[in-house]
Amino acid sequence: MAFRRTFVRLLLVVFACATAVGGFEAWRALTPTDALAAGPRVVDIPAQQGVLTIARRLRDAEVIPSAEAFVALGVVRGTARSLRAGEYEFPQGTTAVSALRMLESGKVRLHPVLHPEGATVAELARTIDKQGLARADDVLRAASDPAFLRSVGIEAASLEGYVFPDTYYFTRGLTAEQMLTRTVQRLRAKLTAEVVARARARGLDVHRLLTLASIIEREAVVQDERRLIAAVFWNRLQLGMPLQADPTVQYAVGKERRALTRADLASEHPFNTYTHTGLPPGPIASPGLAVIEATLDPAPVNYLYFVASDDHRHRFSTTVEEHNAAVARYRLARPR
Repeated sequence: MAFRRTFVRLLLVVFACATAVGGFEAWRALTPTDALAAGPRVVDIPAQQGVLTIARRLRDAEVIPSAEAFVALGVVRGTARSLRAGEYEFPQGTTAVSALRMLESGKVRLHPVLHPEGATVAELARTIDKQGLARADDVLRAASDPAFLRSVGIEAASLEGYVFPDTYYFTRGLTAEQMLTRTVQRLRAKLTAEVVARARARGLDVHRLLTLASIIEREAVVQDERRLIAAVFWNRLQLGMPLQADPTVQYAVGKERRALTRADLASEHPFNTYTHTGLPPGPIASPGLAVIEATLDPAPVNYLYFVASDDHRHRFSTTVEEHNAAVARYRLARPR
């Protein structure tokens, strides 16, 4: 009898201890670590890792307090074998339970990559590099790789102009080709059949449309001048005059957005629209949809020239005499 009472007491003690330990672990699972109470944590979960390895990585990063409790939680929820790899950003206040749910859902960290209107592939490559998503050299190599260009249906020497300007959200682990493919897909979604038909009515295929629009994009600063600048270039093309667009020379000689010299303007390069008439071989940057629209709907004016009047606007002229006078006024007003 005495033995039975002792055994029952021992069971009660064990049960009480297990309950206390279980309650403590449950409390810890619902309470953020000191590190996550102070701020977010970023952890990279490699592919092909077991739940215990993942749990230890999270514990070492101070995302969870106990690797064993995390594994047990995954087993109870039935998701221990289906946690997803990737880079995760655990927000401030994340608990072990919510951390597990993030890995169950695959809610990996997204890196915003802004590619603004008028930017080049080289500028996009540098942005991707700064985000640590891919090396700039790899992006540039992919952008001019004939096999990759064929795979995305681009019949050009480069992806220049075919990257639609927008904000993209990439996850770590994507290849340069995968990221660039998304930008081309975005362009195709924007270039509707109606836009393509309007371009053809003006004698332009998609490549030539993007080429002309890219020059207008780099020349126009304010919105209400886009159609005027488009008109100047259309008028020049119709008369067989060289476009004489500085941004094409900057692209040719590798001077992004920098001042040109007389030697630059006289350089022999297919993209130099001072020494070659007609459109250059391809786009020089990424035109936005608004500029593409302006390219297809130029202002009904006879302007053939324009020169800067300040940092944003231009003065437009019909005759060379008017243009020379505007250039003289600009040079006099320019600070020395």
